[in-house]
Amino acid sequence: MANFGFFSKDSLNKGLEKTKESVFKKLSRAVVGKSKVDDEVLDSLEEILISSDVGVNTTLKIIERIEKRVSQEKFLNTTELNIILKEEIEALLEENNTNTEILSTEPKIKPYVIMVVGVNGVGKTTTIGKLAYQFKKSGKIVFLGAADTFRAAAIDQLTIWADRVGVPIIKQKMGSDPASVAYDTLSSALANNADIVIIDTAGRLHNKINLMNELSKIKTVMQKLIPDAPHEILLVLDGSTGQNAFEQAKEFTKVTNVNALALTKLDGTAKGGVVIGISDQFKIPVKYIGVGEGLEDLQVFDKKEFVDSLFTK
Repeated sequence: MANFGFFSKDSLNKGLEKTKESVFKKLSRAVVGKSKVDDEVLDSLEEILISSDVGVNTTLKIIERIEKRVSQEKFLNTTELNIILKEEIEALLEENNTNTEILSTEPKIKPYVIMVVGVNGVGKTTTIGKLAYQFKKSGKIVFLGAADTFRAAAIDQLTIWADRVGVPIIKQKMGSDPASVAYDTLSSALANNADIVIIDTAGRLHNKINLMNELSKIKTVMQKLIPDAPHEILLVLDGSTGQNAFEQAKEFTKVTNVNALALTKLDGTAKGGVVIGISDQFKIPVKYIGVGEGLEDLQVFDKKEFVDSLFTK
């Protein structure tokens, strides 16, 4: 991953600072004056994890694992709690089923088609721009498709990113048929031997039936040119919204076959635990995390490195 330019440990450490500070301050207060991990410490730990937006179900799993170790090892002192917590979160994330083909940043299929979904304001356009930058930097030919024709601002924003990164964008005027834009994008990509195609889509959730129909139509039209497109449906979520990100994930996984996730804006929040909860609850690979505003700050999500950074003071 690292040699593909999608990972920087320094950026990850910096991006998780607010979450780390919040968790460890609370954890220190919870164990002050305590010599061993008892029920009171575990209750406090439960509150800390939930307040960091790990989510109730995932928090209960983690607490159960630690309780099991406490009962097996009889006496665990509080200085060991960080080590145990780190090990159990890491183990939980490793156990989650993930599609290794989707997680690859070196797609074997050409052109590899990514359809990006998510509500407005989560950083969808920025994520597309940063992905285009990273792929282009690695030597790939990248095409963007502005299929969010519902908002003129969406087309304009994506155009700015395309110009900034230096990749072609296929677009039509506001109100055009999104499926037509997707078809034109794939046609151009095929004609120009592109490696990666990234299609933006509308982010409104107020009418699930319309959204489902629109996304289905885009997929059907793309498949006329590339039978198995899109290869990846990437749902972008704003990590700083905590439980709202869970709700958005629920809604989008109902209307389309999301098979990869990107969590943005983790640097601006103490709710970085949302990555753990979403990864655990939805069993959909978290593929990218946003840990800053720079072009290099969209990273491939590495479970082990993420947990390591979370527990590095």
